[in-house]
Amino acid sequence: MMTTEAKPLRVLFCIAVQQNFFDLPAAEIGTVWKAFGTMLNDLRNLPGVTILGTIDDDQTMVGTSPNGWPWTAYILADVPDHATVVAGCNLFRTTPVGEYRLWKFCRVEARIGRELVIPNL
Repeated sequence: MMTTEAKPLRVLFCIAVQQNFFDLPAAEIGTVWKAFGTMLNDLRNLPGVTILGTIDDDQTMVGTSPNGWPWTAYILADVPDHATVVAGCNLFRTTPVGEYRLWKFCRVEARIGRELVIPNL
């Protein structure tokens, strides 16, 4: 019997910066960026996760993200399973930023799909 290895999920983590970030005094903004870097490293280090690319559109989108598209930043990754996607999103709940967590300053939504493959016609 031939077995096929499961293909990874193609996931787009869509990230919005919240007003709480913009309300911070300039001296405290660095703590959020440090936490964001920690979250990104922790996401990259989840078993089976391959980050394919990131996009930050902060140069052409100033201020908070509205409820929905467009988002402020995106992380495109191959992820082995749904539980790992959930673990990636959970990093926003658990990554500390002083006495708060990262989700006070950013929110995330994961879009799950598969690699777009055009068949030979």
